[in-house]
Parts: sequence; structure tokens; C-alpha cells
Amino acid sequence: MKKIFFLLMFSISVFGAEIAWNTSYDSARAKAKKESKPLMVLITSEDCRWCRKLEATTLQDEEIISRINTQFQAINVTKDKSVYPKSLTAKMVPMSYFLDPSNGKVLYSIPGYWESEDYHSVLDDALRKYKK
Repeated sequence: MKKIFFLLMFSISVFGAEIAWNTSYDSARAKAKKESKPLMVLITSEDCRWCRKLEATTLQDEEIISRINTQFQAINVTKDKSVYPKSLTAKMVPMSYFLDPSNGKVLYSIPGYWESEDYHSVLDDALRKYKK
């Protein structure tokens, strides 16, 4: 059993895990509702250096990837280009929204770039609000 675990961990580290981003808001919300998970909507823009930094650092952290993939349904949308609810206004990007999938209500939102350690707290806060 230990060999299987180490083999699995080795293959994940060799091939690199990625966030399982959904391709549309509607499908992400439907999956989140079916799996009883909060919906994570990350809004970025094409010319945002902080968005690229979040994507290249925090969202490449294996623990963050694992948490998002197991505890949320996630979608990454581009401000003013992607289809998502207009109620998710992002005056600044990156913007992380966490929604209740049953009604689309915003449970928690936070703007900006966050290092991995701090983003764990963001995910914790979102889960706490969802479970209330």
C-alpha cells in the first residue's frame, strides 16, 4: 500500500497537477450543486500582471491545487470577455468569488494577488461561509 501511495505521489509531482477549471459558468455551477461544493469564480484580465503572478505562483502550489480540485468547482473567466453573471463585478482583478451553487449568491469575495499561505486562509473562509 505504501508503494502505491509513493508511486501516486511521484507521478503527480512528475506530471504536475493542475486546477481542473470548468469551461463554462453554467456547467461549473451545475457540478458544484450536484457535488454540494461551493463554486469558485476567478476573474482575471488579459493585461493584469497580478493575475499572471497569481496564476504562476499561488495557483501552481500543489496544496492549493489539491484543495481547489477537491473542495470547490472552479472556473477562471476573463473580465469583459467571458460569460458569467454580471452581478460578479470585478472593479479590480484578480478577483476571487465563492458562490453558493444552489442560488448563485456570493458567499465570500476577495480581490488581489495572495501568496499560497494567505490563499489557504481565503479558501478556509470561503468553506466556513458555505457550511453555515
